[in-house]
Amino acid sequence: MSVLKVVEILGNSTVSWEDAVDQVLKEASKTIKNIKSVYIQDMQAMVKDNKVSEYRINAKVTFGILDE
Repeated sequence: MSVLKVVEILGNSTVSWEDAVDQVLKEASKTIKNIKSVYIQDMQAMVKDNKVSEYRINAKVTFGILDE
């Protein structure tokens, strides 16, 4: 039986939604090991001068708890 834990992380990017997800994974993987999945709960775009200036996501990162 495996036990999983979920943490909620906010991420952003000036490039794209995909890059915002990549940024979340990049930062989360610095301290979280054994990441299994990322669930994107919410997406938001900030607008400046009638153009998207920033992509924001609310992500839930699921990871397995390691046995020591």
